[in-house]
Amino acid sequence: MKVTRVETDTVTLTLAKPIGSALGELRDFGMVLVTIHTDQGLTGENLVFTLNNRRTPVLRAMVEELSDLIVGQDAGLIAGFNARAWTDINFLGHKGVTVMGISALDGALWDLAGKAAGLPLYRMLGGAQSRVPAYHSGGLWLSLSISELQEEASRFMAEGFKAMKMRLGHADPRDDIARVKAVREAIGPKIKLMADANQGLNEHQAIRLGRMLEEYDLTWFEEPLPAWDLDGLARVSAALDTPIASGETEYSRYGFRRMLELRSADILMPDLQRAGGVSEFMRVGHMAEAHDVAVSSHLFPETSIQVLGALSNAIFLEYMPWFSPLYTEPLTFENGAAVVPERPGWGFTFNRDYIRHLKG
Repeated sequence: MKVTRVETDTVTLTLAKPIGSALGELRDFGMVLVTIHTDQGLTGENLVFTLNNRRTPVLRAMVEELSDLIVGQDAGLIAGFNARAWTDINFLGHKGVTVMGISALDGALWDLAGKAAGLPLYRMLGGAQSRVPAYHSGGLWLSLSISELQEEASRFMAEGFKAMKMRLGHADPRDDIARVKAVREAIGPKIKLMADANQGLNEHQAIRLGRMLEEYDLTWFEEPLPAWDLDGLARVSAALDTPIASGETEYSRYGFRRMLELRSADILMPDLQRAGGVSEFMRVGHMAEAHDVAVSSHLFPETSIQVLGALSNAIFLEYMPWFSPLYTEPLTFENGAAVVPERPGWGFTFNRDYIRHLKG
């Protein structure tokens, strides 16, 4: 089966209401939708995105520039594509938009491979678990008041979630502590609670805040430091009892290898878009397993569920429903866990009618 062409399209997905985080206000996303066509009529789909629709044409152009590495090639030789692409981007570098372009095509090729085999990806990749614990990440933002935080946390519980994540980022750490305390009081001691600083602190601030947070029994303290400060993050991790989760802004196995060498985090969080796609996500997951380190996912719940289902050291799926309307099939949950679809490939297909609606 050979690739005949790669089709890309862009749409803007706008949030119903802007949200506040330490990264700034989030209003919308620029989505690059990728479809790989073959001479046997099968297609593979994937998507990548930009925040606030910034530099979306650049990301689309990167995907299209890399497409010449697969058109006319055997669609099943995914590792071969990755090797060619890794060499091809050497001059521009192995981080950022170049890797995102590889991720977009790699994921679409894996979706295609699953459809050709008639198998969901998690079974093709080894099949470790058919249910993955999920935490709700689509709320508890900095822009909410304390009463709104408590109301939303209670709603997540009523929806069946047994874990959820809130954001930190106030100038005065006592304000963050008051908010964490309020959410913990709303959900009680049995619901797992994560807190994400979105890389907004320095080393000393992170240690101070982390120690103040200890009494609230967080499942993890996420991304306290900028992504490039792995040495500082290792010192934060060593200073705190609360586990540190990080890695959503790391690119490829080499970045994660350095994190493991430094013991920068207790939980690695590869992102399908930035890590390098399915192929590289799995390499990172197995490398973490060899170090007895757990992994969780970052965003992309409909596609991340398949790679997490293939890893025995995967402990949580991040449920962020931003992109869910772009898919025809819904993600399903049972007793606080996301169910890995048994449909071929990703198990999710683009909702073309909704996408046409977005394009007007």
